Amino acid sequence: MSGVYSELPSTKKRKRQEPDAEPGTTQTGKTRKIEKKASRNANVEQEILLLESQILESREHYNKIPTLLSYCKDHDVHNQREILAAVALCRIFCRLMAIGSMSKPRDAPENETIIVQWLRSQLESYNRTLLNLLNTADPVIQSTALTLLMRLFKDSADSLNLTPEKRWREGAFLSLISKIASSSTAVMVREEFVEKYLRPYDDVRYYTFVSLSDLCTSRSSEEVFDNVISLLSLLDSGIGEEQRMGRLFVVKDKQSKHKLKSVTALKQQAQELWLKILKSNLTKSQRKTILGMMAHQVAPWFTRLELLMDFLTDSFNAGGSMSLAALSGLFHLMQEKNLDYPQFYSKLYSLLTSDTLHSKHRSRFFRLLDTFLSSTHLPAALVASFIKRLSRLTLSAPPSGIVVVIPWIYNLLKSHPSCTFMIHRKPEYSAAMMGEGMDDPFDMNESDPMETNAIESSLWEIHTLQAHYHPNVATIAKIISKQFTKQAYNLEDFLDHSYSSMLNAELAKEIKKSPVTEYQIPKKIFFNNTDSFVKDSLSSLYRLFGVIQFLVLQLNLASSERLMYLKYKEKVERG
Repeated sequence: MSGVYSELPSTKKRKRQEPDAEPGTTQTGKTRKIEKKASRNANVEQEILLLESQILESREHYNKIPTLLSYCKDHDVHNQREILAAVALCRIFCRLMAIGSMSKPRDAPENETIIVQWLRSQLESYNRTLLNLLNTADPVIQSTALTLLMRLFKDSADSLNLTPEKRWREGAFLSLISKIASSSTAVMVREEFVEKYLRPYDDVRYYTFVSLSDLCTSRSSEEVFDNVISLLSLLDSGIGEEQRMGRLFVVKDKQSKHKLKSVTALKQQAQELWLKILKSNLTKSQRKTILGMMAHQVAPWFTRLELLMDFLTDSFNAGGSMSLAALSGLFHLMQEKNLDYPQFYSKLYSLLTSDTLHSKHRSRFFRLLDTFLSSTHLPAALVASFIKRLSRLTLSAPPSGIVVVIPWIYNLLKSHPSCTFMIHRKPEYSAAMMGEGMDDPFDMNESDPMETNAIESSLWEIHTLQAHYHPNVATIAKIISKQFTKQAYNLEDFLDHSYSSMLNAELAKEIKKSPVTEYQIPKKIFFNNTDSFVKDSLSSLYRLFGVIQFLVLQLNLASSERLMYLKYKEKVERG
């Protein structure tokens, strides 16, 4: 029987071999899926290429254009088919425009006119589809859609007989700029648009400014202004008058005399766009963003810098860190662009309040303040007002703020020797002054730093800080009383101090010598362990109790005698 069973085929399952696999090899499920997907993509690519070749061969196949359009809109399942169809349609429309099939001749028959109109409607539908693809989350699809839109626009501008104004301010380009400015998901698209088209080509830059000016109105949403500001922040710092404009995206415009070839015209258009943005109802975050861009991305585009004054003044009046950012922009314009703003130091002086040394923006404030007062040509009365006001504010400031002010005052006194009279002035003592004190000529309530009489005062506040409770403050305050042998202090070494950092620095110090102290830790609360101390304490308590008992007895005797006297007196009066 065993021989019979041995001749039967084995009942063990064997792996199924694919028809295309080599003998003796097997394929896993993952491999089969990859090959099926590759095969399907190859079939899709062949199908799209076949449709493209048929459309370009004969007009009879124009009705297959909607089929490719449907593939472009089906971006939820087959991304490969979507991109291939979009690229194929771009080649088809560019070819049709190049051979004149999209243009309508003057004496064309009616059926020819209908075909041209139908093709143009399909082109518009294709443009709308590409614009919708810009909203997808796939960066590859977004980049492809942007490239195809700009390629279509360039070929249509070179092929169709349209004026530059109508070509740029209507149709596909305006729709693209509108989509970039209104879409919240087109962050990558904006970056690529600036990198590939806005920076290299002067005509794209000019008409982008024009289109954005039309979009930025009082009815525009907050998101539109956010996107426009984000787009403009990616641009370079303007264009110099000596630079020439000649690199154009549309070749046809090179032969025409147009104002986009003028640097002044480009700056004027950018200036008009920025003025529309600055005059709109901006949020606090938008204002801060623009103020941060003021020196390098905004001001270089202006031909008349005085037009920025209203925005900077309004931003200063908002208070807080925005005031500081506004003054920073003003100072840059004064220093680099020779802008005349006489009230600058009065505005800066008004920021020195009791909250300045407690603010979280203290470090940034002193960095800018050090820059604003770095010139040695400033009047001594002006510098003295800043020194005196900050000295007065240190009397109620935290230690971390005081250690910044004193080195800053030292540096100012070093660079303005005429203000050193404030630390060398000695009053004439008299009996009245010793009894009543003296009046400080400095007027703390004066808003004009030139009229505070600070130069006639003294820095008695710094002398007071030499007795401060914090040892670091007291030590650094004594530098004013010593010879000014140090050239200047590096302010960055003091700006980042806080109460916690100063406390941690003290705790982290290595104690080289233990402090001398005399104390003994008691083992009990009231009594020591020594017997003599216990005996002395008990005897003292016994004596105390005896005294108390004697006093109580005397009081009782006195009260008894008083009572007996009163009874005797009462009997006498009756008898």
